[in-house]
Amino acid sequence: MNRTIPLIAIVIVILSLTTPDAKAEQKVFRIGMIGLDTSHVIAFTNLINDPEKNYGCRVVVGYPGGSPDVPSSINRVAGYTKQLREQFGVEIVDSIEELCNKVDGVLLESVDGRPHLEQARPVIAAKKPVFIDKPMAGNLADVIEIFRLTKENNVPCWSSSSLRFGPGIAGMRNSEKVGDVLGCAAFSPCSLEEHHPDLYWYGVHGVEILFTIMGPGCESVRRVQTKDTEFVVGTWKDGRIGTYRGLRKGKRDYGALVYGTKGIAQSGRYEGYGYLIDEVINFFKTGKVPVPPEETIEMFAFMSAADESKACGGAEVPIASVIEKAKKHNELRRSRKDLSQR
Repeated sequence: MNRTIPLIAIVIVILSLTTPDAKAEQKVFRIGMIGLDTSHVIAFTNLINDPEKNYGCRVVVGYPGGSPDVPSSINRVAGYTKQLREQFGVEIVDSIEELCNKVDGVLLESVDGRPHLEQARPVIAAKKPVFIDKPMAGNLADVIEIFRLTKENNVPCWSSSSLRFGPGIAGMRNSEKVGDVLGCAAFSPCSLEEHHPDLYWYGVHGVEILFTIMGPGCESVRRVQTKDTEFVVGTWKDGRIGTYRGLRKGKRDYGALVYGTKGIAQSGRYEGYGYLIDEVINFFKTGKVPVPPEETIEMFAFMSAADESKACGGAEVPIASVIEKAKKHNELRRSRKDLSQR
């Protein structure tokens, strides 16, 4: 009996030395990045892979992507890809399918929203939870279709600007100083990109601020545009009015003036990516989305309706009509695809 004790002790020591590392390895949530053409991929990886954060997640694989007709995409993809590989040890692969085989979740980061639907398809097919960076897509129909596919396949998915989660902005919806929100005047830089609806490219940040503070329920939109300024007026179903001002000249910043039952207050400004990454990590760990699909769809419908209003000389455009038009477009697109596959 005494001769077996040392052997048992040795086994216990070996297990104590190896088991924690094995468990730690199992606990790491592996993240893949699609679209290495934006500064977000470096900033996000730096935060997620920081050992001091102890997120339990790690960016491990990247697929470069890149859009040849968007200079701010194609001119940056090689540099960011190289930096991810050399600075962070991220493996670079040749296809999204290969990436999905190596990860537990996906950050779709392509700066161009147009390829997002097609880039999301293999991710959805692989049943990987996915966060889609702004803009969620290049048009409203694609936004709606992505959410339809993820719901149909039970794949958690969401999209957001980092501006939504800064305490100085997120806290305005339930601020004791403001009380119930009666109105909001949000603003942000608003550079344009020829392949996207006007507000999708950069105005999306300010529109995200507007919806963060006002909440969903916008029914109609009117827009005025000049060379240096966008001004969009949204009317909510309860009679509240929210506005978005897009800035292209002079001081450019992010924020809002909020009108409430108790007071009028200035919101916070841009507070970095950390709060967004906290939400992303929590999403990957729980599978719960922090922003409902319906709110994101309404937000992009707001921006699409703004384009329609501009085309109609500033006329009021119902958001419901824009959403319905996008859904019909998707139905036609699916029927054509079905016919082509027969």
